[in-house]
Amino acid sequence: MGPEVWDNLLRGVLNLQWQSLVMLLAGLLLIWLAIVKEYEPLLLLPIGAGCILANMPVSAMLGDHGMLTTFYNIGVANELFPLLIFIGIGAMTDFGPLLENPKMVLLGAAGQFGIFLTLILAIVLGFTRPEAASIGIIGAIDGPTSIYVSAKLAPNLLGPITVAAYSYMSLVPIIMPPVMKLLTTKGERTIRMPYSQREISKRTRIIFPIVTTIVVGILVPFALPLIGSLMLGNLMRESTVVERLTGASQNELNNVVTLFLGLAIGSTMVGEQFLKVQTLMVLVLGLVAFVLDTAAGVCSGNCSTSSRAENSTR
Repeated sequence: MGPEVWDNLLRGVLNLQWQSLVMLLAGLLLIWLAIVKEYEPLLLLPIGAGCILANMPVSAMLGDHGMLTTFYNIGVANELFPLLIFIGIGAMTDFGPLLENPKMVLLGAAGQFGIFLTLILAIVLGFTRPEAASIGIIGAIDGPTSIYVSAKLAPNLLGPITVAAYSYMSLVPIIMPPVMKLLTTKGERTIRMPYSQREISKRTRIIFPIVTTIVVGILVPFALPLIGSLMLGNLMRESTVVERLTGASQNELNNVVTLFLGLAIGSTMVGEQFLKVQTLMVLVLGLVAFVLDTAAGVCSGNCSTSSRAENSTR
């Protein structure tokens, strides 16, 4: 065999770097977590596969005509995939409990306190404001939102932010209980909350997504793509006149987009760009945001319960 043949045969081996080997192991770890531990398998499995494909030496999956690059350009760089997923989420969401008790919005708002604390901490540690905002949003415990914000504000951190967001989401049963036990007494944890279901009219359920979209579009235009997509899916659900579209949004569309999104995100986890101190800082700050949000939500609930108890004794 001539030199050119040997060069082609050994091309992959000769171009293999230690960063690529580390990321290949990281991709295998994500796949293991998805299959064995069943941690967010719908996204961690394709992310792990995308990571492996992107870190193969001289990978044809990247570059101007590579499949992974194409997925990233058509669905992540322009925020299309997260918005399509939000349509599916809206089609699966029942806002009835919120409409029955609108005060729940305050508890949800209090639970976002950790986002702002983490944002400030990230700025202190040297991140830019857009990067700090993208890191802080991990605390929202919402994968598509984290992807949308980071793709828009800090695409250079998209990989670690997404991995952190979905990893911590899958670890909710492990991360949250210690924080809750630390901030509550045993008696408080055994309280049974009264719940009385109230019927919400179909008209109210239809008006809610329309009004929400208009109000958000006027007051917070930046958030309109996400909220508008979410409310579109919910409007289809509550109208009951487009069941085929609702079903497709909940199943086929959501599943296909999740696959493409995972592969696209995995393609950003190239060893030379991913293995930095900055990546480790993002993972740690994401965990801080997650814990602080949990603590803020629990403390807010405690304050609400205490206030209600005082009022009942008067």
